[in-house]
Amino acid sequence: MAQTMARVSEEQEDPTTGPSRLRQREVLVAMMGQVFIIMLGIGIVGPVTPLYAQSFGVGAAMVGGLTTSFGIARIVMNIPAGTLTERIGRRPLLILGPLTTALAALLTGLASQFGQLILFRFLQGLGSAAQTTAAMTVMADITDREGRGRAMSFYQGSLLLGSGLGPTVGGLVAEHFGFRAPFFLYAALAAAAALWATLRVPETRGFQPAAASAGERRASTGAVDGGTHRAPMGRAVWEHVTDLNFLLISLVTLAIFFTRTGSRSTVLPLFGDNRLGLSPGQLGVTFTIIAAFNLVSINWSGLISDKYGRKAVIVPASVLSGLALLAFSLCRSYAGFLASGALLGVGTGMAGPAPAAYVADLARPGSYGLTMGIYRTFGDIGVSIGPVLLGAIADRFGFLPALWTNGLLFVIAGLAFGLFARETVTRPVPQVAGIGRRSGK
Repeated sequence: MAQTMARVSEEQEDPTTGPSRLRQREVLVAMMGQVFIIMLGIGIVGPVTPLYAQSFGVGAAMVGGLTTSFGIARIVMNIPAGTLTERIGRRPLLILGPLTTALAALLTGLASQFGQLILFRFLQGLGSAAQTTAAMTVMADITDREGRGRAMSFYQGSLLLGSGLGPTVGGLVAEHFGFRAPFFLYAALAAAAALWATLRVPETRGFQPAAASAGERRASTGAVDGGTHRAPMGRAVWEHVTDLNFLLISLVTLAIFFTRTGSRSTVLPLFGDNRLGLSPGQLGVTFTIIAAFNLVSINWSGLISDKYGRKAVIVPASVLSGLALLAFSLCRSYAGFLASGALLGVGTGMAGPAPAAYVADLARPGSYGLTMGIYRTFGDIGVSIGPVLLGAIADRFGFLPALWTNGLLFVIAGLAFGLFARETVTRPVPQVAGIGRRSGK
């Protein structure tokens, strides 16, 4: 092990081979730090946002509209953000995105009308889209197909750690200081994330061509002349939306984000509060348990997807997540609510890294930013329609049909991907040092 680390430390970046494994690790750790800070803030406001919205005297559908405004902003911003990452680099968006979020979160805490909440959540969505698209592009830059799932699992592990700790903190802060206080804390954390990126995150745009293996360049979706030539944006978007593999994985991602905002952030807090009488603190603990089980399962997800293929993870994880939502609908006690949360945590944790790794597998080197922007747009369609659709179903028919609808969507998306998408990892890959690159030529 010591000899391996010594060899790694001696490696130098070379334009023909890309950044050293040591440099890759440094970038990965920096990105893990930023996403932890950001997701800690998002987790803090997550369980209290629906309750804060209800304090303005609105129903479940309007509460869903608050989250929808966030998703619409991301839909608007994702593709432009992806294009900007290729033109001006990843780092500017990793700084400006969190700064925008910080300002918007501060204003959310100061809002006096529900309409202001909608506007300020929209601004938070713009900042979030800029940061997230740039971050996923960085992850594609520093990995190749052979170890991408494992690297994504490290990154998403930090994401989940932050989002897991956040709800408990947010619930306790809301109980003691009111529903506005968590948003002020979120603003401070978003500003800290911008500072972290300024000090620690390098520009990785130059890593991109070398980071892709020769096989990956040949196999990438939409490859032009077998190299890194960039197609016009309109043509590139068309290539993606007419690719069955891309559409199927995007449907899975839509289901994942539909669940996060539709059930986890909207229906489940209201179900727990209105039907089971749970306090904000109890809801926070539940969502922390979900995130804890995410963390338990996410590292195995990366390992399995790199060794046995993305489908081996995505399909069972999607089905399990759908069944977990059905289990929530059967809950009659806090214990059942917690147990269902644990099941959902395992399913969504397993589903976490593999879809992003699959999309990066499909992407053409030279266009990672645009590919990630288009891919994130499908996820944010789920962000936008999930809360409104499930909120409307909950208002009209009750919480149980809303959860059944979400569960069925997740199961269908996973099975469709399993039946019709092609596998991008075709053989077992031996474990090597580093975060996602094989040594040698």
